Amino acid sequence: MIDAPRLLLSHFLKDRLLHLLILVGALLAFIHPVAPARAWQSTHGPTLLTLSGLLLLTKGIERSGAFDHLGRHILNRLTRERPLALFLTSAAALLSTVLTNDIALFVMVPLTLSLRNLAGLPIARLVIFEALAVNAGSLLTPIGNPQNILLWQLSQRSFLSFTVMMAPLALALTALLLGLAAAIFPNRTIRIALPEAPADWNRPLFWTCALLYALFVAAAEWGHAGWGLVLVLAAVAWIRPRLLAEADWSLIAVFALMFVDIRLLTDAEVLRPLLEILPGASNLERYLAAVAASQVISNVPATILLTPWLPAGPLLAYAVNVGGFGTAVGSLANLIALRMTKDRLIWLHFHYFSIPFLAISLLLGWGLLRAA
Repeated sequence: MIDAPRLLLSHFLKDRLLHLLILVGALLAFIHPVAPARAWQSTHGPTLLTLSGLLLLTKGIERSGAFDHLGRHILNRLTRERPLALFLTSAAALLSTVLTNDIALFVMVPLTLSLRNLAGLPIARLVIFEALAVNAGSLLTPIGNPQNILLWQLSQRSFLSFTVMMAPLALALTALLLGLAAAIFPNRTIRIALPEAPADWNRPLFWTCALLYALFVAAAEWGHAGWGLVLVLAAVAWIRPRLLAEADWSLIAVFALMFVDIRLLTDAEVLRPLLEILPGASNLERYLAAVAASQVISNVPATILLTPWLPAGPLLAYAVNVGGFGTAVGSLANLIALRMTKDRLIWLHFHYFSIPFLAISLLLGWGLLRAA
């Protein structure tokens, strides 16, 4: 049994993205040795506090076994491939609205991979649609993904106002994805014989984390994410202290280092001439620039890079969320899903679906912005 300190440390030792960001930051700091002190000031505290609370509570919900128990119960009653694909896609999109896109994948992808032994079932394709689904579903709410958390905090919109702003795009893309799944997956009969969860799900842990989740979101809404995190840490330490070590805190370090590296990069004057064009550019040019940046450096770093230059409003929110489709690096959720399958061919198959979906999403997002 790994003790808590070793378990906590293991997340940091295994996180290759964290190691890459450290190396990039060290290189940029070497080029501009005065910049690091200012770079640390660029981290957005309320966003990191909000992400920390959500990370810990979603880990508690995951560890309660509630969704695994429910998922297995439902899967044992599905007998056709198309309903199975629609269920997995819908569940991934729905969970991502409240559990964040990466946590939703940590719930859905292992459940899907457990179906690998079923003859003829397209596991890779199911995972691809789940990755697309969490990108589409998570853009609905302020807590669905890291870029929305940042934009929500910067925009100072209410939870409801932000959700209403994103609803047209989220609903349209989710409906489009479900329609695509219905067309692609055949309605052939399959046999699923999954055992039920080995143990009953932990109801006290689930309901405690669910209650804390609501309280924490309310605290973040009212500008008290710090006090909300204190409450969450104290409650978790009391009811399930091991969760404090099981939560992947390296994700918070990754997000903080993204702030730092982006600040160092802009201080290095490499991108500043291009960024200085944005305030005077047309809305279409801004929209396309944000989508393109997401394709190259992923939508979370793109959001951090662009928020000093563009308002944290509908245009930027739509663009960076649309930018999560397309290339595998467009969203960290894509990388998580594809890496979990341990299938080299899935990377090529993913782009077969994701690039056309990006093209459609790009046009749909711009059309909705124009119509608003």
